[in-house]
Amino acid sequence: MQMVLPMGVHGHADARFATPVRQFGRLFAGHRGGGALAIYEHGTPVVDIWSGVADHRGRTRWDSNTAAVPFSATKGVAATVLHRLADRGLLDYDAPIAEYWPEFGANGKRHITTRMVLTHQAGLGLMTGVASNLEEMLDHRLMEERLAAAQATHHFGASAYHSLTYGWLCAGIARAITGKGMAELFRTEIAEPIDDDGIHLGTPPAHSPTKASQFVGKVAFGGAVGQTAMAAARRLPGPVGGFLNTVYVPHFEALIRGTTPPILRSEMPAANGVLTARALGKMYSAYACEGETAGGRLLSASTVRNVTSVQQRSLDRTLFLPMNWRLGLHSFHFAGVPKGFGHIGFAGSGGWADPSNGLSVGFVHNRIGEPRYFVYDQTILFWLSPSILQAAKSRPKVLQRSA
Repeated sequence: MQMVLPMGVHGHADARFATPVRQFGRLFAGHRGGGALAIYEHGTPVVDIWSGVADHRGRTRWDSNTAAVPFSATKGVAATVLHRLADRGLLDYDAPIAEYWPEFGANGKRHITTRMVLTHQAGLGLMTGVASNLEEMLDHRLMEERLAAAQATHHFGASAYHSLTYGWLCAGIARAITGKGMAELFRTEIAEPIDDDGIHLGTPPAHSPTKASQFVGKVAFGGAVGQTAMAAARRLPGPVGGFLNTVYVPHFEALIRGTTPPILRSEMPAANGVLTARALGKMYSAYACEGETAGGRLLSASTVRNVTSVQQRSLDRTLFLPMNWRLGLHSFHFAGVPKGFGHIGFAGSGGWADPSNGLSVGFVHNRIGEPRYFVYDQTILFWLSPSILQAAKSRPKVLQRSA
């Protein structure tokens, strides 16, 4: 049975999921931004809801085709592109990347494999020497070339999160094999096989029904004072300095400013996906259902089993968290979903799958910056996911059908 949705929430939801639906509704009751939540059970959509506003002025309502930039949740899509290539025998995770991408073998990298990239062990996570300004960062072909020529750091062989370089490494591997860029591969390898337009890299084409939302909020740094503070913060030991060294170039904050922010005009497969919650959850249903989705098969069952087994259990040297990396996906045990895995992004958007319960989830929103909200936004899936799992295990309840 369908439930009556809370005021301001639109879409549809199975009555068993009333608790997480109400929790979701409270997220945007304060008129700060908007977002969407999708839940699939054994490949069937049981929740597809949205709420709030899609623009920073609060004039455009979020609708079923509104998408958001989920930052690092994009990495799960990029990884899935590579898994599709491996599924067809075009990619061997343990073969040296240089066999596909000869230029990558420069500076002693001839033994680095795709498995090492997908588990963040390639030692290429730092932005130093890769991009010195924002315009270089936005040139994705240049980033691929710079990484091919780079030398691995002392983190080579250890898990050390590649915040942005991960995406260009995946793109370079995929381009070497297919001759295509990641924006095209997001469409042909993910969106088309699952029959859902809600997966793009950068701005969707003009003819697409999917529209990117604007960021709501302000970044926490900028100007001369902010630049000085960021430079100092990069020298801090621990996760703050480690993370900033993997993302920051001067004027980095400009990436997400304005009504059409620069991040939307590049191919940054670690960060600038434009995704609907519905499509993200649908993609992850392949990992929950042995490769099948409601739109069609995405991966073989054997590939799903291979890529979702834990590869790396040591503490990540950039994030200082036990990520328990699969191939391109991290564990979700800290979110109250002990057998779940997927990928969360900066500000809290993300997706996950739990094969033991046949569940998959996609959640995206457009709120950004503002330190007083950051921890709350970043941890939304941490407290929302357990109630989703509990609801899925509950018996169906008969509630009033939505008008």
